[in-house]
Amino acid sequence: MDSRYLQSFVYVVELGSIAEAARRLDLTPAAVAQRVKMLEQELGAKLVRRSGRTVGTTEAGERILERARAVLHDIRDLKSDLNDESVLAGQLRLGGTPTMMTSLIPDVLAGLLARHPQIDIYLEPGNSVDLYRKVVSGDLDAAMLVQPLFDLPKSCDWHTFREEPLVLLTPASMQVDDPHAVLQREPFVRYDRNVVGGQLADGYLRQHGIQPHQRCELDGLDAIAVMVDRGLGVSLVPDWLMTRFSGLSLAKWPLPHAFPKRVVGLLWGRSSARMRLVHAFLKAAQELNAAPGETQK
Repeated sequence: MDSRYLQSFVYVVELGSIAEAARRLDLTPAAVAQRVKMLEQELGAKLVRRSGRTVGTTEAGERILERARAVLHDIRDLKSDLNDESVLAGQLRLGGTPTMMTSLIPDVLAGLLARHPQIDIYLEPGNSVDLYRKVVSGDLDAAMLVQPLFDLPKSCDWHTFREEPLVLLTPASMQVDDPHAVLQREPFVRYDRNVVGGQLADGYLRQHGIQPHQRCELDGLDAIAVMVDRGLGVSLVPDWLMTRFSGLSLAKWPLPHAFPKRVVGLLWGRSSARMRLVHAFLKAAQELNAAPGETQK
């Protein structure tokens, strides 16, 4: 069985689209569809079903999905075992949150690949919850994400890069004497309560009895920054690395009371066959020691 057929099947199911899988694999949609068809013929069962523009698994496809992922994981491990130990090479499967993808990760990879050009990087963006699950399951070797608000499993290791306190985010023109009064008075752009940073912000508001006038709730810090810059409200967010929109006219104000911080770092599986690549990435990130580029108040 050709492992490329399995990889195409897994991507089609995970991405829910033959076109998206084709973009990920740098193939044409017709080539991906043909690979899936060949796999179905070899196994003698229909594996995927179409519903409009989306693609899902049949009952047979669902039964083999986890086995297919495990086989692909074992193949990557076999390839890593054959690499020359004196040369850093092979594929590093790395995940990152949107803020990490636009801030720390590109700079780290630029330095890492300059020193070790034979490393092949697979990058997967996602939210911290999904990336955490993929590292734990072995689908990713490591991910830069927000540390969950629960104990990490013993099968994983963690390195903290940043501890981000909550700050009041306002337009630069706004003068703030009392952050709590501003949060109570101004229209509020809420950080999504389904993510760690949003949960921390919501906890702070509840602890201090602040009931803001919510205008909207967004799951992206970059989007929140643009909304605040346009004068559509203020927000309570972690003090993140905001490099992509460094031209925005914003101000960050410290809060009067201490509260748990959002912790950002690297999570990786201890049993990964690509541990040397993970450690090389970690070392490059530590050396870079990235710092916020925007002015703070």
